[in-house]
Amino acid sequence: MNTQNLVDPGHPAADPLDRFYAVIPAGGVGTRLWPLSRAAAPKFLHDLTGSGSTLIRATYDRLEPLSGKNVLLVTGEAHREAVCSQLPEIADENLVLETEPKDSGAAIGLAAAILFTRDPSTIMGSFAADQVISPVDSFQDAVREAIHTAATGKIVTIGIKPTHPSTGFGYIRMGEPLSVAGAPSAHAVAKFVEKPNEAVAEQYLASGEYSWNAGMFVAPVELMLRHLKANEPALYEGLMEIALAWDTPERIAVKNRVWPTLPKIAIDYAVAEPAADAGDVAVIPADFSWDDVGDFAAIARLSSAKENKNVKVIGEGARVFTDDSTGIVVTDTTRVIALIGIQDVVVVDTPDALLVTTRAHSQLVKRAVDGLKAQGDTDVL
Repeated sequence: MNTQNLVDPGHPAADPLDRFYAVIPAGGVGTRLWPLSRAAAPKFLHDLTGSGSTLIRATYDRLEPLSGKNVLLVTGEAHREAVCSQLPEIADENLVLETEPKDSGAAIGLAAAILFTRDPSTIMGSFAADQVISPVDSFQDAVREAIHTAATGKIVTIGIKPTHPSTGFGYIRMGEPLSVAGAPSAHAVAKFVEKPNEAVAEQYLASGEYSWNAGMFVAPVELMLRHLKANEPALYEGLMEIALAWDTPERIAVKNRVWPTLPKIAIDYAVAEPAADAGDVAVIPADFSWDDVGDFAAIARLSSAKENKNVKVIGEGARVFTDDSTGIVVTDTTRVIALIGIQDVVVVDTPDALLVTTRAHSQLVKRAVDGLKAQGDTDVL
């Protein structure tokens, strides 16, 4: 196996959009959304906004006008049946099933390696399966600019215009504007910065130089792999071994042998940050609304469900009575839920687990998951 030298892909297609392939990493459990989100049914498989579409289905639908059927999906083996049910369009050879979680470096890196072995000139775009974005037209415009910018030899991230001084997101500091045909908004990336404290986040917001890092990357697969090889050679070699066997009868055997040996590292550390230091990263600042639905307060904010006397109720067949109460109820049951004289409450009712907290404490739900795991109550996780 010769993976020592990546060939120069060239530019065989006049329109970079013709070389575009969408990648959807669908991982994580969403522990802050327990008990609705479980290991066997993570948040991307749910309709969390009352839109009538699950998060993963909505992700596919907003990418399809750009990629057509050129979509590669990376998820856990346990989710195969549910994912295939929701996305029957995904071809078997484009469904990458992880035997165990290995973080985004391995997930996105394997997608890049598979696409590279098929066509070294491919431009890939990685978009997580669990985000809520609107309007779709603005998102697609930003992705088109990112594709045109990637075609000039850049790894491109889409930066979200901050609406408040969030301490929960990483940030991107924009550098000089780039002159890219088809991408008037493109800027160089000066630096990726970690999640700040509130005072620093307020400075970032006031400066106008920073965007939220939503983890969206558009890049030539050759460039992604070049940086991966330079920074994480063991991960690169393992992924290339799997990729070279992917479209052969040896796919499963090689993947099952190599995947467990791969190091865990986020794509930000393996590729994006070192590439930014090398001057190889650009950003498209975008102003569409974006949310990673990180807790039940986000669901309350994003849901299109009608309020029942100041309580937002989500769930088919929900039977909720409220009196002098505010908050959100999410239910998977037909059990009657009565709220009387309780403010800003979060109630999540499932057949085998009940969560009661407040919006202010919704980020702390992960503690319940950790505690139940420590107690050995893994049947509800």
